[in-house]
Amino acid sequence: MKIVCLDLEGVLVPEIWIEFAQRTGIPELKRTTRDEPDYDKLMTYRLGLLRQHKLGLPDIQKVIAAMGPMPGAKDFLDSLRDAYQVIILSDTFYEFAKPLMQQLGLPTLFCHSLEADGEGMLVNYHLRMPNQKQEAVRRFKELNFKVVAAGDSYNDTAMLGEAHGGILFHPPENVIREFPQYPVVLDYSGLRREIDKAFARV
Repeated sequence: MKIVCLDLEGVLVPEIWIEFAQRTGIPELKRTTRDEPDYDKLMTYRLGLLRQHKLGLPDIQKVIAAMGPMPGAKDFLDSLRDAYQVIILSDTFYEFAKPLMQQLGLPTLFCHSLEADGEGMLVNYHLRMPNQKQEAVRRFKELNFKVVAAGDSYNDTAMLGEAHGGILFHPPENVIREFPQYPVVLDYSGLRREIDKAFARV
């Protein structure tokens, strides 16, 4: 059996934090896992900025409700699910992702959760487990699945390395330079070709 593991943000939907930064006029919130490989450091930085600007979960959810998948994402995902089992492995949060998942046809999503106080201010985040993307792929392999993974950022590279085949989808130049072992694709047709090729090699 074959499983395709995909990152969410940057592959199927726009970067949520970048959209939020643009709409709130807080450029510091544009920093993502494309820029900072230490996820705890990045989230601590984000939560501090949100407290500083008195912005809570309802503010972020309003932005997400107005977003949609990237052009062509749902058709790509539907076609992929006809041939393979697909799991979305993301470092986003269930509190963010629900409206986007509905627009994508409710694919299976493994991600993290947020904690807000009574006024909706975010006070903490809770990881499903450390290195959940890599660990999920490892467990699928232990269950005798063949796994191909695709992502765009630093936090995807361990997942790509753990899989039988790894693919970078529209990554920034710094990630391309640091991880030359992975093929780079820039559109969904190219991604589908690389996924099929990776499974053929396995």
